[in-house]
Amino acid sequence: MAVARLRNLRIAPRKARIIADLVRGKDVSSAINSLRFMNKSGSREFFKLIVSAVANAEDQGNADVDNLVITRVTVDQGPTLKRWRPRAQGRGTRIQKKTSHVTLEVQPAQAEA
Repeated sequence: MAVARLRNLRIAPRKARIIADLVRGKDVSSAINSLRFMNKSGSREFFKLIVSAVANAEDQGNADVDNLVITRVTVDQGPTLKRWRPRAQGRGTRIQKKTSHVTLEVQPAQAEA
């Protein structure tokens, strides 16, 4: 089992969970292939995260890289950056720039018995 974490990703958790749901349960090669051609805002960061998890598994030396499956992907909310936007008649509205913490876990595929 190998884990990769991405903290303070500047994408809202709601949008990051869409990508997480698409790659969860897939084998690593098909997840990387689908992310490479995906037109979503966080697909490049998820691509890098999967590559990092595969490198961590290879570094541990206990798994065949071609046999890895993404078993767990969690997206949690990170700190919110608060900004102000000027509006009409001297008012201002608050803008919340949300961040995400992403945790990805890969394991070797279980052999069917």
